[in-house]
Amino acid sequence: MADIMSSPASPHQSVLLSEVVSALSPRDGAIYVDGTFGAGGYSRAILEAANCTVFAIDRDPGAVRDAQPLLDRFKGRLHILQGRFGDMAKLLATQGIDQVQGVTLDLGVSSMQLDQAERGFSFRFHGPLDMRMEQEGETAADLVNKMAEQPLADLIFTFGEEKKARRVAKAIIAARALAPITTTQQLGEIVRRAIGPTPANRIDPATRTFQALRIAVNDEMGEIDRGLEAADAILAPGGRLAIVSFHSLEDRRVKAFLRSRSTSAPRGSRHLPETPQAEAPRYRLISPGGIEPSDAEIARNPRARSARLRIAERLADAHPAGGAA
Repeated sequence: MADIMSSPASPHQSVLLSEVVSALSPRDGAIYVDGTFGAGGYSRAILEAANCTVFAIDRDPGAVRDAQPLLDRFKGRLHILQGRFGDMAKLLATQGIDQVQGVTLDLGVSSMQLDQAERGFSFRFHGPLDMRMEQEGETAADLVNKMAEQPLADLIFTFGEEKKARRVAKAIIAARALAPITTTQQLGEIVRRAIGPTPANRIDPATRTFQALRIAVNDEMGEIDRGLEAADAILAPGGRLAIVSFHSLEDRRVKAFLRSRSTSAPRGSRHLPETPQAEAPRYRLISPGGIEPSDAEIARNPRARSARLRIAERLADAHPAGGAA
């Protein structure tokens, strides 16, 4: 979510909600996976649309803890699993499930995490420089205080797409030589000074650096890769994937994965020989160019402005990657 860190605090609103539910087209008796439960918006809407079952996954123990009201409301139909969506096939196997009719993923950080100062995701609040979704392991403070200058610059450039990454890394190294960088406020000020003034209508200069650190702390790109493979392993013929991304790094990964396994994969031309595919296509792309939020949704929820939904349907004769139907 490249630009939401500077958005004003607002109650959580699931982005492209009606479009995601329409894409999955829930039906009675079917099983769906909400791989990024958060506040439960997608799970709730899916369960309201049909007499179906949802297995919801979240790596944040806080999200799992707060799910009780929905568990009570949809007793027996909603099941919450704590863990990473990249492990969804393994998590579902513990529940005796090896096939599902739909999977949805809402990538990136949730608005609840952003709006909790103590989680350290946003420079809008003064808090510890943390950013851990699972609330364990290495923090963002660990990275900025321990990494060498060049690797830190590479991280900020790659995951934040920050053109002035070298300047930012150099400023961080200089600042931490005087005192450890431990708060969101400290880091935000260091980055802003390093980048310099920006037009008032542009995103906060610290946005891209904070994004890069968050992605690194939570291995978000690796998790997307694992999540797509896991979904591929459990999606039944005719089932659908509905994936919402919030910045180009996420969207490119999703687009490449789906296209490489779809009927839209490159087939060669009269100038170039056909490139043999490792296996037959398994998906039909429902939204080749992706679906973006309407102007009305963006007006209601500014955090939706960079979102893009991609939808793919497992071909009827293509069984899950994990085994035959």
